[in-house]
Amino acid sequence: MTDRLAALLDRYAVAAEVFHAGALCGINTVQADAGLGQLHLVRRGAVEVIHAGPPLRIDAPSLLLYPRPMAHRFVTDAVRGADMACANLRFEDGDANPVAAGLPAFVCMRLDEVAGLSDVLGVLFDEAFARRCGRAALLNRLFEVAMIQILRELMERGAVQVGLLGGLAHPRLRHALVAMHEAPARPWTLEALAETAGMSRSSFAAGFRAAVGVTPGQYLQGWRVGLARQALRRGQPLKVVATAVGYGSEAALSRAFKASSGLSPREWKRRHPGGAAA
Repeated sequence: MTDRLAALLDRYAVAAEVFHAGALCGINTVQADAGLGQLHLVRRGAVEVIHAGPPLRIDAPSLLLYPRPMAHRFVTDAVRGADMACANLRFEDGDANPVAAGLPAFVCMRLDEVAGLSDVLGVLFDEAFARRCGRAALLNRLFEVAMIQILRELMERGAVQVGLLGGLAHPRLRHALVAMHEAPARPWTLEALAETAGMSRSSFAAGFRAAVGVTPGQYLQGWRVGLARQALRRGQPLKVVATAVGYGSEAALSRAFKASSGLSPREWKRRHPGGAAA
């Protein structure tokens, strides 16, 4: 079976950093910090969740995912509290990360509903509520593994209907998306992508736009420009980057780059010097 997430997560990683593990009592607020999402795992206890929209009552072990910044508040019993493990999520390339952009603003699922997660949670909760050396580093990695399991589950459920993950959940469109991810420099045509998906040209074009929200050409351009941003941040020369992402010249890349981001590659690089993801 085609691995829908391999190239995507290789190019656009998600890094977790645990900021709470233990009982959470009373009223606690998580602010909307630019560039950060959160993943909360409720092991035990009742939690009222307050954010944009109606309050939500959690009475069973559950996960609460905020892939993009959103202020939220937890209300628990002031004495008993709720046992929770919480991590900040930083998606590489920030707002331009297609994984974060393709997820709903909020996801809530019972822990026992996520296939394959039980073993990971067993180790994660064991570490979260103990005090062993290397605990934080191990918890960070386990949260990242849990995120992959969550993405798998959302795609298998068809829970994301529109956007990149919606396209990756489609039994045919996924093949074209993975092909673009794995070979961005290939001179893709609509006909070649449709053939890869096993669809007619017209059905592919209409189905892709309905599922992903953009045309195949627009998606490919956005993917290539995103890779170019990463390469420029690492200090690679523009000429090398242009060839690597499928443009025959610096001028061709510059036109696509400006059409996608509003800036030329050189202007963008001046605003985003090498180092942390933008």
